[in-house]
Amino acid sequence: MKGKKQQKADGELRSSQIITTFGVGSMVDLPNYSVLISGLNYWHGDRELIREERLQRKVSDILQSPNIKLYSPPRQFSSPTAVMAHIDAFVFPTWFLAQVEQTFTRKGKEYRTRPFIRWGATKGGKVKLEGKPVPVVPVRFVQACVNGHLSDIDWYLFVHQGDSCHGQLWLDEGGSGNDFEEIFVRCEACKRSRPLSMAKVPNSRVLGQCQGHRPWLGSHDQESCISYRLNENLGELAPDINGRPEYNRLLVRSASNAYFSQTLSVISLPDPDEQLRKTIDRFYEEDLQYEEEIKDLRKQLKKPKFADLAEYDLEVVWAEIQRRKKGQTAVEKTIKQVELEALLSASDQNSYDDFKACPRLLDDLPKQWKPYIDRIVLVHRLREVIAQIGFTRFDAYLPNIDGELDDLELNVRLAALDFNKNWIPAIENKGEGVFIAFNKRLIDEWTNKEAVKARSNSLMEGFHQWLLAKGIPLDKAPTFPGIPYIMLHSLSHLLITSVSLECGYSASAIRERIYVSEQGYGILLYTGTSGSEGTLGGLVEVGKQIEFHLGKALLMGRLCSNDPICASHNPCDRQESRFLHGAACHGCLLIAETSCERRNEFLDRALVVNTVEALGAAFFPDELD
Repeated sequence: MKGKKQQKADGELRSSQIITTFGVGSMVDLPNYSVLISGLNYWHGDRELIREERLQRKVSDILQSPNIKLYSPPRQFSSPTAVMAHIDAFVFPTWFLAQVEQTFTRKGKEYRTRPFIRWGATKGGKVKLEGKPVPVVPVRFVQACVNGHLSDIDWYLFVHQGDSCHGQLWLDEGGSGNDFEEIFVRCEACKRSRPLSMAKVPNSRVLGQCQGHRPWLGSHDQESCISYRLNENLGELAPDINGRPEYNRLLVRSASNAYFSQTLSVISLPDPDEQLRKTIDRFYEEDLQYEEEIKDLRKQLKKPKFADLAEYDLEVVWAEIQRRKKGQTAVEKTIKQVELEALLSASDQNSYDDFKACPRLLDDLPKQWKPYIDRIVLVHRLREVIAQIGFTRFDAYLPNIDGELDDLELNVRLAALDFNKNWIPAIENKGEGVFIAFNKRLIDEWTNKEAVKARSNSLMEGFHQWLLAKGIPLDKAPTFPGIPYIMLHSLSHLLITSVSLECGYSASAIRERIYVSEQGYGILLYTGTSGSEGTLGGLVEVGKQIEFHLGKALLMGRLCSNDPICASHNPCDRQESRFLHGAACHGCLLIAETSCERRNEFLDRALVVNTVEALGAAFFPDELD
């Protein structure tokens, strides 16, 4: 937020924050007012192109914008001719409250009361009242809709319900100011008042229809707001056939549901299949398309011209040539599929600019762990690219088991970062990690145990309750991630907590990647930052004695400070509304959301170890810890 004349910035944010926490369309508190981070059109300064083809293709598919590019947020370069890097921000909300010490009596009870002030009437964070400067603070409440639109509340309309009175408005707050039943908006002229709780009633329409305001794209920008309704014939949410807009909802400016940055991340790992296709591209048109038999191809590959291609298995090369001749489309791999293949095939001989990993010899692995662990890979160097594709309000999209955004029938939609979809902001982090591949056969056998099936049914019923609570049709629901995923996800959280005590990284700096597929089951713990913290070597050292940390993690999982309440939690309990949790809470499994790939959902330590409930569904036996 620096100006062109080198004036002092109103605030500063790290590049990672401008992507993940305080991105386009988010509200940021400054000392005297609150601002809204502007759209990409208002980002000024030199940007760096970030290359990551897999992520670029995924983003293009989601945003339906071909050839979209990834650029870093504006950064200041040393060149004297470089444009001063800054991001504009708009004052929002434009209603403030003067910090006066006055009270108002309503039905015998005293309320603290403060007058509403427009931004234009303030100066330097203060307003003159009765000749004295009085500090002001931005009002806590704004309105938004599920399409991401945002605007100030029309407080006159709220109080007067259409009448033309424009007297001085006051906010009366009783108690601590957190009970909406005790918060009133009052007009001094006509004496009318209305409780703010009216706007909190489910399906309330008191704030009126959304006008499609997008103030982060300019103070006067609007687009048509169209509501979505459940189409009984299609069984899915569809645009309202009459074009009716959504109704505004009350939104607390600093609430956790005010902004959800929707990001996709890819770890830049080598894809052997993609590298093979690129190598064949060089020779296919002139030579390889004319090969009729595999024996002829074998002779061709002996020529020096095809030295790069000769490094690949002959059968694999022949299969790719046959696919092209038949006009078949190459199978598009998921984000995680490429990563898992690279980790499972990592060797000491393979080293790339952005990826270096070597498997740890398992000869020194204690014998009690050998049946459970198939492979340990020490990742000395990795690169992660994170791109923001949009944002939502009220609810967040969840990434699916393949690390891509689920097309959930949630009644929220991605809000645009800019008018044009030709680029989106991204950051690249360098770091390290450790990968553990678990015995797939043992996990598959474990899932067939009766106690595990019973626990699976309970968790799946909780998942169905969550779908009903969100209004998601069952026939349009995403796939339940499965018991192996929930078990590995829970183990990963325990392991992050255990590892953070030894590796030199904080728990919030360690991130996870859970792999569950036909190729195998595994956990990647990694860290990555734009600075030096991501390459301290702590996780690689942890990987050399990972069995010790696994033992500590299992021991931690047996008992929670909230047991027996935590261990006995029923995922279907409508009173608690924790439908995606089994035995999981802040005392045992929940970690920083920046570390978790599923926003702390789909967790149950009863699948990892035996808890005080003794359900018998644990994958790991008691003696392993």
